[in-house]
Amino acid sequence: MLLYLGLLLPVACEKLVETDYPANQIGTVQVFEDLKTANATLGGLYAGLRDQSVLSGTYYGTGSLLGAYTDDLDSYYNDQNGLMDIYQNQQQETNTIITSLWKTAYQQIYYANSTIYGAEHSTALSGADKSRIKGEALLVRSLIYFYLQQLFDDIPYTSSLDYEHNRRLSKTGAVALLEQLEVDLTEAVAQLTDEYRDPERIYPNRKVAQLLLARIHLLRGEWPLAEQMAGTVLQSPLYQFQPDINKVFLKSGKHILWQLKPEKEGDATEEAMFYHFASSAPNSYVLSQDLVNTFGGEDLRKQAWMAEVTFNSDTWYRPYKYKNRSNNSTEYSVVFRLEEAFFIMAEALAKQNRFDEALPYLNATRERAGLTAFTSLSGDDFTRELLAEKRREFFTEFGHRFIDLKRWGRLGELSAAKPNWEGYKSRWPLPQSELLLNSNLYPQSSGY
Repeated sequence: MLLYLGLLLPVACEKLVETDYPANQIGTVQVFEDLKTANATLGGLYAGLRDQSVLSGTYYGTGSLLGAYTDDLDSYYNDQNGLMDIYQNQQQETNTIITSLWKTAYQQIYYANSTIYGAEHSTALSGADKSRIKGEALLVRSLIYFYLQQLFDDIPYTSSLDYEHNRRLSKTGAVALLEQLEVDLTEAVAQLTDEYRDPERIYPNRKVAQLLLARIHLLRGEWPLAEQMAGTVLQSPLYQFQPDINKVFLKSGKHILWQLKPEKEGDATEEAMFYHFASSAPNSYVLSQDLVNTFGGEDLRKQAWMAEVTFNSDTWYRPYKYKNRSNNSTEYSVVFRLEEAFFIMAEALAKQNRFDEALPYLNATRERAGLTAFTSLSGDDFTRELLAEKRREFFTEFGHRFIDLKRWGRLGELSAAKPNWEGYKSRWPLPQSELLLNSNLYPQSSGY
């Protein structure tokens, strides 16, 4: 963790990136003259993703923020820090959560850029190690950019460490940004191998980069390429579909592509602690009745992945995908799992009007949940069931519901459950503090 704090050049709250090294910390060049310290920098990057990032399993991550922003979570917060405004679709450019998310994301992007630079310019690391380190950092950077683009649409993109350049960045349009991410992820795929460097899959490999690249292909409407990338994951002998609903979130599963390990041995996942409440009224998030109603009584996910809490004659459901809150030896926070490749394949094939081929990929999670498989489905009916099934499968996992509705142009459907929903809220406002510091970020997102 020390290397994470030291190598990440300090980011002042009022600047996008700051570049002065603290005098008592290790510089980038020194770090990458030794494999152990170079690997530690990546470990620090992953620790940051776990603790406070778009991937965090707490109030700060996209799982809860976008679950509440759409219609999967209800909020019981009584706060002044912006969470209720996001839940009520009333966010403004001064929202402190949005500002903090933006700043932290760009800190981590700068950290990834520093790691890439260090690996490329190392004179001591082997070629294979340099490629792996660069590939992992490229992947992480691309994942952060992916979420920023989905949240804000047009955002600054930089691979530079130059302060003067970065402080004057202009926004990159969504189309150009996605094109650049496709380039970056293609390079990450080339730099990485399928072999995991830890048997617990706590560091990403090439297949993770390919699955994220498949997401980008979907966003860009490149259906055959999305099919191809998802297929490389589905055909890999590294992975097996998990048929037991009760084992989907166990860290030993062969369906897991990448997961984040808790800070200490025996610690619970962030998700297990964050969503828990019992014998009391909730004070953070619960599953919305709108979501709960999409599950039939026979759906095993309702039984295994939700917990019912009753207090003073009121009943709520809380997320219960992660269960161990003490002496945890079986659960890590899953970032990518094989089921996503099934849904990407189903969507890519459906977009090519190959519904009969797409159907088995849609049915896989349904049948595991104890539901009857569809025997025939096409057109709008297929789209409706695809979105509904993916919602049931991935609730509270990194904003899939928001991203899917946005990609399909169906965010307007939220107005049925969210009275403050308006079309311009498909993207969040740029933080006011950033606009004041860098006029090149203007104009503000329309509607704000």
